[in-house]
Amino acid sequence: MQERVSSPKIQIKGIRDGLMITLGEGNWPDLHDALMSTIHSQGEFLRGARLALDVGNLILKAVDLGQLRDELSGKNISLWAVLSNSPTTEKTAQALGMATRLSKPRPDRIISNLETTLSNGEQAILVKRTLRSGFKIQHAGNIIVIGDVNPGAEIVAGGDIVIWGHLRGVVHAGAEGDENAVVCALDLSPTQLRIAGEIAITPQRKGKVQPEMVKIQNGQVVAEPWNPKEKK
Repeated sequence: MQERVSSPKIQIKGIRDGLMITLGEGNWPDLHDALMSTIHSQGEFLRGARLALDVGNLILKAVDLGQLRDELSGKNISLWAVLSNSPTTEKTAQALGMATRLSKPRPDRIISNLETTLSNGEQAILVKRTLRSGFKIQHAGNIIVIGDVNPGAEIVAGGDIVIWGHLRGVVHAGAEGDENAVVCALDLSPTQLRIAGEIAITPQRKGKVQPEMVKIQNGQVVAEPWNPKEKK
């Protein structure tokens, strides 16, 4: 895996319908340049993505959104939704056939109160199920999932994240700043992966699927083969 470096004005996160990019404060020309620079730096990570864009209070004209949609389309990225506090921008997006609202997962799909204790005394959540789109787990300790994590599902852990299955959703290990945290999965292909403050992208897979462990090493997020029988 490679370290992902993006503009401080741009935030990217996974949602159940794809990816959400949130723009910070500023004028449109500067934010547009920062957005395209971020997208250019992500390469394969964003290729084929369905993108929702939160522009905040920006007032954008049809020419602005139309140009952006065409630029993203040229990079095989679909801009399907624009969220805005401006009625003018909302009407512009709707006129271009874009959504201006996102569906929200039902509160009862948030998983909690599944805490258990590992043999070494560390607190962990153990989940024996596949996490489908809209599910979210958040815990201050470690999180272990026996099952798959599908696109649109999200896991946020203060410690390690271990997936005994396919990882396709969004995961953030060491969310409280623990750079020693790791993410392990039998099949690692996340929508987004973060450890502490570092964000990584998944390169194109070469060869057969194998268990992998992702960690921060020398300031970069790297992946290496994972033997579940060995301690990290």
